[in-house]
Amino acid sequence: MFRTLIYPSSGACDYSVELPLGRIVLGSMCVGEIKSRLKSGNACCHSVQNLLSSSLLTKNINIKIYRDIILPVVLYGCETWSLTFREERRLRVFENRVLRRIFGPKMDEWSGENETV
Repeated sequence: MFRTLIYPSSGACDYSVELPLGRIVLGSMCVGEIKSRLKSGNACCHSVQNLLSSSLLTKNINIKIYRDIILPVVLYGCETWSLTFREERRLRVFENRVLRRIFGPKMDEWSGENETV
């Protein structure tokens, strides 16, 4: 079973990412594998950082780069993972960090200035 996350884009189309549903378990044997996957994902993200921060590419192309290059590196073999809440949170934090690189800082609707979170 998968949970589909739909992210609104600033353009005309939205995109969705399917992540495996986490099962609540007391202990997980795959903590090391998830950590190594996140480390590989960080290395992959760092290697395409110039593309993600480029103003020449549209946000939709950057999202395709994320979905087609970075996400498969992180989620390889995820069908066998039994996630705890902590591990699911680590995956969400990684995803949010990459999406913040793509979309940039959040702008205030009224003043047009960057918001501080």
